[in-house]
Amino acid sequence: METLILYREVDIMKILVVDDDKDIVELLSIYIENEGYEVEKAYNGKEAITKLNTNPEIGLMILDIMMPQMNGSEVIKEVRKDSQIPVLMLSAKASDMDKIQGLI
Repeated sequence: METLILYREVDIMKILVVDDDKDIVELLSIYIENEGYEVEKAYNGKEAITKLNTNPEIGLMILDIMMPQMNGSEVIKEVRKDSQIPVLMLSAKASDMDKIQGLI
């Protein structure tokens, strides 16, 4: 029986934090590093795609929805072409429709 690997497992997970607000990226990075994880940082969607493509050890992405150049929904669509990496979505939006859009 074959096992499907959805994302790469590593000894110490590296987490990609993506947000155009540098203060949020820094704050999340502090919390994540204090829990023993390594952090990669990206400040827009295009940079996030590049980081994912060049750092196969990234095991989780924390992604803001509202960003310039390439928003979080666009990043997810691009990432899902090649990867099933787990993604946590960050958003200041709170409507039901916004929440549903984040699940698509």
